[in-house]
Amino acid sequence: MRMSQETHRTRPQVSRWRGAGLVVAVGALLAGLLSGCGSTEPRNLLSSIRDGAVVLGVKFDQPGLGLYEPDGNVTGFDASVATYVVNSIADDLGVDHPEITWRETPSARREAMIDNGEVDLIAATYSINASRSKKVSFGGPYLQTYQGLMVRDDDNSISELADLDNGKKLCSVTGSTSAQNVKAQLPTVQLQEQEYDSYSACVEALRRGKVDALTTDEAILAGYSNFWKDEFKLVEMTYLKDACVKDALKTAGSPFSTERYGVGVALGDTAAVEAINKALDTMLTPAEGVESPWNADLREALGNEYVDEIIARADRPGSKFPYLPDPGDLEFLDSPSTPCPPGLE
Repeated sequence: MRMSQETHRTRPQVSRWRGAGLVVAVGALLAGLLSGCGSTEPRNLLSSIRDGAVVLGVKFDQPGLGLYEPDGNVTGFDASVATYVVNSIADDLGVDHPEITWRETPSARREAMIDNGEVDLIAATYSINASRSKKVSFGGPYLQTYQGLMVRDDDNSISELADLDNGKKLCSVTGSTSAQNVKAQLPTVQLQEQEYDSYSACVEALRRGKVDALTTDEAILAGYSNFWKDEFKLVEMTYLKDACVKDALKTAGSPFSTERYGVGVALGDTAAVEAINKALDTMLTPAEGVESPWNADLREALGNEYVDEIIARADRPGSKFPYLPDPGDLEFLDSPSTPCPPGLE
C-alpha cells in the first residue's frame, strides 16, 4: 500500500497512547525532500524528544507490524512499540509527548537512514545480529519470533513441515535464506522464490493457489493471517532431524531460526539505548489484574488466536520457544554455536 504524495496530520492509532500529540505521516514527496536536504549526521533521540519532534522509521507494507493506512495512520506492533517508547521517555524527561513523523524504512536502507540522520530510531522487523550491531546500537529486543510456515486455511494436506516433502511449492522472497533452510531439510520441495520480490506478492500467490506455502518470520506471517481473516493458518517449523547449518549444529525439534526484533538508533548512543530498554520494561510490566501494554498491543496487532497459541507453546515442558523478550539482554550476540559432529550434513 503506497502513500499519497502529501503530508497528513492525524492522531495516531498505533497504541493506547491516545493522548499523544499530532502524528505526521510523511508521503513519498516529503520523504525525498528530507533525504535530500536533511542532516547527514546521526540524530540524537533524547534531544529530539526534548525538542518536541521525532522521526520514526517503520515498515509501511506489513499488516500487523507496520502498515500505512488510507486515513494517514500507521498501524501495527512495531509502530505501537515505537510510539510507546518515545512517549514513555518523554514522561521520564518531564516533557510533552513529541510530534511524530513516520518514515517508510526499506530493509536495505535501515543502517543508512540512521547513519544519515533521516530517522531518530527504527522499529521495522529489525532483527538484532552481530553484523548490524557494528553499524547501529540496539534497544530491546522487544519481540522474539521464529521462522514459520503459512498455508491456506482450507488446505488440510499441510499440518506439519514434513508435509511439504511431497513436491509442494514453497514461496519466499528473492534472496531470502528461509526457503533455503527448508530445502536443505526437504529436498523435494519446489522453491518458487525467483518469481516473487516481496512478501505481499507471495501472499497473493498463496491466495490464488499458485504456491502451497510461504515461509518467513512467524510475526510477519501472523500479521498477514490476521489481516486476511479465515484465509490462512500458521504451521510451526522445527528441524525434523539434526542438521549442520553454516557449520553450526541444529538439533531436531529446535526452531529453524530465532529472530529478536530491536529498536535501532545511532551507533554508540548508550543513553538512548538505556532509555529505550527502560521504556520497554515498563511496557512489558502488567498492572494488577490487567495485562501489560505490550501484551495488549501484540494481541491487537497479530490477533488473540496467534498470541494464545505462542503463549501455550512457550509453556510446554522443555519448550525452545520463549514468549517474552528481555530488553537489554544481548548476550546471544556473543554466544558460540555448537560445532557440527563429524559426518553430519
